[in-house]
Amino acid sequence: MRVITIIESVVAWVGKAAGYLNLLLILVIVVDVSLRALFDQTSAWVGELSWHLFAVIFLLGIPYALQQDRHVRVDLFYERFSLENKRLVNIVGTLVFLLPWAIVLLITGWSFAAEALASGEGSPNPNGITTFFPIKAMIPFAASLLILQGIASCVRAYKEQVPET
Repeated sequence: MRVITIIESVVAWVGKAAGYLNLLLILVIVVDVSLRALFDQTSAWVGELSWHLFAVIFLLGIPYALQQDRHVRVDLFYERFSLENKRLVNIVGTLVFLLPWAIVLLITGWSFAAEALASGEGSPNPNGITTFFPIKAMIPFAASLLILQGIASCVRAYKEQVPET
């Protein structure tokens, strides 16, 4: 269980840190709007930076939302289930749906990030962000955290379900 505690600590730290990026996102948007309103000026990189920050916040928030049980779930039947049935649904849902999808996201995201790094991909806009590798690298990083948190959640649900001997 020590490994599970470490995984959950890392996911919690990253999720909370991503939450603080909202302050930076707000600042970027306020600066962009102020420059447009006061000086009739804007730069492509400012708009792109706000999109990238939003993406990072979203990507790094997903594993944390899973950990905190704040993710979207259709509660039509789930809320009426017994604790044991809820655990079973969580384990099966994680193993059948979440983990395979997260593995696909990891593999695909890795390809996107590697291609962006190899090609030096950047914004096609003049004065845009010069490299897209950091944002694309967040995809496999977030997928890795999601996989780890999914495994940790399954282990916790299983441990709670099986009585200790």
